[in-house]
Amino acid sequence: MSGLLLIAHAPLATALKQVAEHTFPHCALQLSVLDVTPDMSADEVESQARALILASGHLQTLVLTDVYGATPTNAALRLQGEQVKVLTGVNVPMLWRSLCYAGEGLDALLLRASQGGTQGILSDANAPCSSNSTSQPSCS
Repeated sequence: MSGLLLIAHAPLATALKQVAEHTFPHCALQLSVLDVTPDMSADEVESQARALILASGHLQTLVLTDVYGATPTNAALRLQGEQVKVLTGVNVPMLWRSLCYAGEGLDALLLRASQGGTQGILSDANAPCSSNSTSQPSCS
């Protein structure tokens, strides 16, 4: 089973872990989180992330981060290798898919998580909210 590490700007990582615990309480046990505060350097985030991965006891880890190009992702990318993969743009469907398929190999888990994240983004043209060029968006 692969471990899961969520690195995001505070308090997003902790909030997403709470969502995971609410929905999949037993699966969420394999999820570690690291909230990145404004005063943390990429070196500090990397160091803490390495410690969390080591403490998890998992041979492989999928690291989910919030925003590409920001400190959480930059630090996570330093960890990436054979046993650690990084996926950015975390959302709830991506997290849930990761939890449900953590028993698969790391490459398969990475694909499942990515698909879950993108498939969870939908636009409903028939939604009750509408927008036109002359007014602010409104809901009926």
